Amino acid sequence: MANREVVITGMGLTSPLGSSVEENWANIMAMKTGIRHFPAEDRPAFLQYMGVTDHHKLPEDIPQKQRGQMKFLNRGALLGFCAAYEAIAGAAEGIAAITPGRRALYVASGDFTRVGSEFMYPAVKDAVDEHWKTIDHEKLNNAALNKVNPFFLLESLHNNLFSFLSAFAEFMGPNTSLASLSPNGGNTLELASRSIRQNKADIALAVGYGNWITEIPIYELEGLGILSGCRQGVNSFRPFDRKRDGFIPGEGGAALMLESAESAENRGARILGRIKGFSNTVEFESNKTISVPGKVSEYNMQDVLKTADCKAEDLSFIIPHGSGTVKGDRSELNSLLSLTRASGTSPIICGLKPYTGHMGAASDLAEIITGVKAMQEKTVPATLNFLKSDKDFNNLKISAEPQPCSHGCFLSLSYGVGGQSSSVIIESA
Repeated sequence: MANREVVITGMGLTSPLGSSVEENWANIMAMKTGIRHFPAEDRPAFLQYMGVTDHHKLPEDIPQKQRGQMKFLNRGALLGFCAAYEAIAGAAEGIAAITPGRRALYVASGDFTRVGSEFMYPAVKDAVDEHWKTIDHEKLNNAALNKVNPFFLLESLHNNLFSFLSAFAEFMGPNTSLASLSPNGGNTLELASRSIRQNKADIALAVGYGNWITEIPIYELEGLGILSGCRQGVNSFRPFDRKRDGFIPGEGGAALMLESAESAENRGARILGRIKGFSNTVEFESNKTISVPGKVSEYNMQDVLKTADCKAEDLSFIIPHGSGTVKGDRSELNSLLSLTRASGTSPIICGLKPYTGHMGAASDLAEIITGVKAMQEKTVPATLNFLKSDKDFNNLKISAEPQPCSHGCFLSLSYGVGGQSSSVIIESA
């Protein structure tokens, strides 16, 4: 079986921080957040804070025939398209020379929440109590008959962006659309990498998008008990901090263009990073719950280091999932503590989601993109809003301020409810 080297030759990012990779990076370095307050006296605090992307622009060169198809793209899918367009533009010359059948496409479109279900909000509003804690299903059914557009089904299909991108950029090779837990953004990167490594494609586009800012997803996430109470306003999202209490939702799109190293070098493309290894594992709890296990990513990190033929001391920094939940962060930090004790070293740790809010499947790829920029600029971003960790984790190097970095690799991690986790190690070009 072929095992070709895979490199990154294009990146795209649309988030509450900006409409391009460079704009996002500049605002991260300025330690700004895209989370904002949207006051509403009739809503609880968790419905008033979110990361909203309101400055994205759709490209003007979309063929007229395909413009009509864009009406079926929901808000999150449009953000994913903007990111994909930027990534494709960065590798345009490489795409033109490759037949459509050798172009792979993998799109992560969300998780188990009803992403993009804003069409249901008018009916839900009629059926919930004043605290948004309980719902009357009879009232919901009656209200839905009069207040929900029957065409909502077309907009709620998870693979609309996948179909549109395949037609727009003629990506006709190995492909799939994923809708699963949070790590599915990382899963698309793994699938895209494998398609090139195994010589089934010459280029591959990995796209992730998420839209958790509409009322239905937020209501469902609150029901899981993982949202912040927002008592500190826009500064409430504070991963790894001892006063963390959950995350704030956001929306966005992120995309990475991958290519075989041989192809990129032959055409003189700028290589942004090299994929060294990836892993996808599931940790089970003995009590058979779907909660986060005690060390959600310990085995995953061991596996990806082995796959990449890398040691912990080779890592310049680690970007964990960093959901900001009490149990989730403790599970990740316990995993990291095991890694550092075994290796005798502690790479810098940075959480990136407070800059944008949790963007679902987009966050995985967005954090990898930020990691690539950090390697280029030799600066690890600060973990926004982090002040002090639980005493058990005082020996871990969690970045409260931007930190210099010099090593050639970084590790990015993601996990979801039930113990699924994914990871990737990227080497600087």
